Parts: sequence; structure tokens; C-alpha cells
Amino acid sequence: MDWIGIIVSYLYIGMIIVIAKKFEKRGKEASRKFIHIMLGNWWFIAMCFFTNVWSAIFVPITFVIINYISYKRDLIKVMERDEQDGLGTVYYAIALLVLVIISFGIYQKPILGLIPTLIMAYGDGLAAVIGKLLKSKIYHIGETTKSIAGSITMFLVSMILIVIYFLYMGISFTNTIQIAVIISVAVTIIEAVSTKGIDNISVPISVLIMMLCI
Repeated sequence: MDWIGIIVSYLYIGMIIVIAKKFEKRGKEASRKFIHIMLGNWWFIAMCFFTNVWSAIFVPITFVIINYISYKRDLIKVMERDEQDGLGTVYYAIALLVLVIISFGIYQKPILGLIPTLIMAYGDGLAAVIGKLLKSKIYHIGETTKSIAGSITMFLVSMILIVIYFLYMGISFTNTIQIAVIISVAVTIIEAVSTKGIDNISVPISVLIMMLCI
């Protein structure tokens, strides 16, 4: 089952990269965000196929290496910006690696990493997309430039994902809403102040920590 999971993982990631080439016609950022968002779904594959942490970490470890080589040599062009401004793609793979170690290894509860991964993928990814599609006020925090529309998107996507997760886990609706608001506000702020792709680590890891502390 585990080796099948590795094969399915590579096939899925390869498919995403191939499809991303079609989005490249709309600009390099479009292809990058498509990859960023869709890669988050890999966690569903991991939960379905992997039965131990050693098999589960194999895929993210290889992509830490592949993404770093791509960053240095522009190997996977649809994934890289024309002007590099950080190791965001590498941080993404590192975040998945850390989440796998904690979820599959330390806690042996794979579902723990699902929401942190989806918030990183869909929350952060859609925030960038919606932020550019909708005209809204731009604000600056330190070195980061964000839009009100993007931050609202980040908050709402995080809220929806967290509410669905906690209701699924059997937590009461009232408590779920309170928890979701707190985590969503916190992670939106964290995403806003993170620079040079660091949000690909700071967002999922902070969400995981907050969920574990509840």
C-alpha cells in the first residue's frame, strides 16, 4: 500500500505540473498559484495510502531537494518566478515534511496535518489570487505588501476549513466557531507579516500548534 502511495503521489504531482503549463499562458504567477493550491490535496493521498511515517516522509523529502535545485537552476519553470524573492517552494516541501513527521510519526494521527496543509494551500493561495482580482486597499506590514481582499479571503477560507474539521471531530458548534475565529485571525496576521515565502512554513506550523493546544 505504501509503495502505491509513493507512485500515486508522484503521478499526481506530475499531473499538476503538466496542467500548470496551461495556466502559464495567463502569466507565471497563475501557474505558480495553481501548483501551490493543488499540491495541498496531496495530504488526502497521504492519509489514504501511507501506513507509516517513513513511507510518508519520502515524497516531501525528495521535493525539498528537487525544489531547491529548481530554485537554483530554474528546473521546473512553471513553479518559479522570473525574479526569485525567496525559498517559498522549498519551505512548502519542508512544511509538509514537518507535518508528516508530527502527524504520522509523533502523534500517529494523520488527519492532524490536513487542515494546516489545506490552509497553507487554499487559504494562502486563494488570498493571493483574490487579492489581485479584486480591487481593495493595500496595506504594508514591515516588508510585506498585502491587500484587504486577500486578507479577508485568508480569514474566510481558514474559518471554513477549521469549522468543517472540528464539527467532523465532534466539537460543539458554539465552541467550533469560537476556536475557528481565534485561529483564523491569528493565522491571517501570521500570513500578513511573513516575508519571502516564509508563510509556507509559518502558516501551517502555527495552525498545527494552535490546534494541538486546544
